[in-house]
Amino acid sequence: MNKRLPALIGALFVVFLPALLLPIPAAAQEKPLSLYQRLGGYDVVAALVDDWLGRLRNDPAFTKFGLGYSQDSMKRRRQLTVDYFCRASGGPCFYTGRDMRLGHAGLGITGSEWSAAMQHLAAALDKFKIAPKEKEEVLKLISGLKKEIVEKSGD
Repeated sequence: MNKRLPALIGALFVVFLPALLLPIPAAAQEKPLSLYQRLGGYDVVAALVDDWLGRLRNDPAFTKFGLGYSQDSMKRRRQLTVDYFCRASGGPCFYTGRDMRLGHAGLGITGSEWSAAMQHLAAALDKFKIAPKEKEEVLKLISGLKKEIVEKSGD
């Protein structure tokens, strides 16, 4: 063993000891929670999506969007929506669906239908007593998709 190694280790210890004793800044200690985590994770996201989609299915103005789909196709659409919400809110899910513009192309979604869908989403968030800050973040997150989904500005 090198005779100078213990002296080198001792010198490094003296040099770096003060840095090791300094407190770690709070920002470095704790990573802020994602929206996904603050909502409550996968189970809450899935429950929110289920409630929201249920509200849309039960609204006569949205009946036309569910016509012609098998139950299996409806389940796949539901899972894609859960995966999208999960991923977009910072969760670990992987969204495999189409981009929003392509996925909604040709449906002729109007501005008033968009507004009604957002009201249903707000009602679902209220049902689960989502805190105002997180509710606002979810609505803002989804509102950012409007230009990709709405094809007609009016009714």
